[in-house]
Amino acid sequence: MAKYRVTQSAVTQLLEDVKRDHIAIPELQRPFVWDSVKVRDLMDSLYKGYPVGYLITWQSVGAHLKGGRTAAHQQILIDGQQRITALRAAVAGLKVIDKRYRSARIRIAFNPVAEEFATLTPVIDKDSAWISDISELFNSSSTFRFISEYFEANPQIDRGSVEASLARLEAVKNAQIGIIALDDDLDVETVSEIFIRINSKGVPLSSADFAMSKIATYGDRGRNLRKLIDYFCHLAVAPHAYSDIAENDAEFVASGHLKSIAWLKDDSEDLYDPAYGDVIRVVGLVGFSRGKASSIVSELSGRDPETRRVDEARVPLAYDRLEAALGEVVRKYHFENFIMIIKSAGFISQDLIGSKNALNFAYALYLRLREDDSMTEGERKRIVRRWYVMSTLTARHSGSFESTWEQDIRRISSLGAAAYLKQIEESELTDGFWTVALPANLETTSTSSPYFQAFVAAQVAAGARGFLSKSITVAAMHEQSGDIHHIVPKDYLQKNGFPDRRDYNQVANLALTETSINISISNSPPAQYMARVRQQIEESRLVLGEIVDGGDLMANLRENAVPDDIEAVTAASYPGFLERRRRLMAAAIRRHFESL
Repeated sequence: MAKYRVTQSAVTQLLEDVKRDHIAIPELQRPFVWDSVKVRDLMDSLYKGYPVGYLITWQSVGAHLKGGRTAAHQQILIDGQQRITALRAAVAGLKVIDKRYRSARIRIAFNPVAEEFATLTPVIDKDSAWISDISELFNSSSTFRFISEYFEANPQIDRGSVEASLARLEAVKNAQIGIIALDDDLDVETVSEIFIRINSKGVPLSSADFAMSKIATYGDRGRNLRKLIDYFCHLAVAPHAYSDIAENDAEFVASGHLKSIAWLKDDSEDLYDPAYGDVIRVVGLVGFSRGKASSIVSELSGRDPETRRVDEARVPLAYDRLEAALGEVVRKYHFENFIMIIKSAGFISQDLIGSKNALNFAYALYLRLREDDSMTEGERKRIVRRWYVMSTLTARHSGSFESTWEQDIRRISSLGAAAYLKQIEESELTDGFWTVALPANLETTSTSSPYFQAFVAAQVAAGARGFLSKSITVAAMHEQSGDIHHIVPKDYLQKNGFPDRRDYNQVANLALTETSINISISNSPPAQYMARVRQQIEESRLVLGEIVDGGDLMANLRENAVPDDIEAVTAASYPGFLERRRRLMAAAIRRHFESL
């Protein structure tokens, strides 16, 4: 049985359907990402009768229209937003939202003699052979008068050929565009699968995209909640855009939501810059106890999760929960406190964050724990810190994480967060994990490995100094300037039987150090550069770093999980050195976790 129907619609009818809200286009409130050249090319394709691709729509249940009405058959446009926006700009002469959130016109010019489209420029605007803005022809009250004025300005041209080209241009209004309307009873996963198969570019459409589109269909309230998510994510990355939004989006300012994210204009923190998909996921966990973004779509559609039937009375309640959860997510106090919790676990920069999903769940967990008045802030912080590190080490939020999220939320609700976390730790973070699995996981060349990141975080939290550094910490080097140093130099290993980067670039052979120390060591093997350090200690004359005390040297090696007999390591004993250092690194991570 077909799960969709295909229809054709004239350009003018399509634009009228959009104008009357029969087709909802959430993207109209977002910056127009096409440039004017793409708009020109779209018009050229329609003029020549070329196909411009199908639009894909999906039924929206209980969508709110202007004037407080509820749409029985409104369609959400889930693919084709940019094409529709381009048509509104070029054919209807309507403004688009530019990258600074200002209303702006895109003017497309047409030369009926050369049958050529172009983006309007001052030169073209002064050339009478060009129609400076084709929307003027499409919206003219008298096409005859418009054409007559053109001939008056260009008496020398061939009237017959120009009349023919202008007739073809005007016919663009009646050009047929295909619409694939997906059945309204399809779930989000099925819609997404159909979208991928239909879409010639094979671009996946995430369930978060559907959720954002669905949110925006609930009248002014829905549009502003959608923009709250968009603007929050945008300002987290680009705080300077605040003034553009404040000056150019009067509707959003009037909604009062801008005040709740105004703090981002002064924000310079980039540890956690959530995209809209991340916000959707956190909101789903906080407001609905659901891990799948598609579940939010169902909730906002009024679908009862038990009966699977749609009850429109559920829709406003779902939007209430959505708005309340969003308010918690974007609140300055909550967001900044969560960042401090993660940093207090040693994960002080974005470079140490291997899983955005681990952050998403940890933030949702923090917000949910804030609802428990019986818990102190210290207890909340401890649980969130340990949960985040646990989930990083166990890859808990990879693979089919959405189902795991829902299971975790259910068990946290029934057992309590502390008891459930202890249960996970006892079952997964066993002695075998720390002494066997974790050292094995550290057998990698990836510095973005969550296990290496956890080791660096452990060093940061412990205040460890850089390798052979007297006073400069790993934290300072990580945030400012430091080098990743090969403890057994790469050049030495390459010349002595280890030419493969998979050997010499093992993370167990890496340590953060000062640039000057890295340069001073160069390609010397450990026996040579450690001899220089020993000589420095004996003579109190600085030649490599600043350590001048034997006990301090041993402490520095321990801080960097480096075996204390490092000077004896050669190419022949290199594999054994890697094994020993992995165990030392794993032990450092364990001590760190147990201290949280």
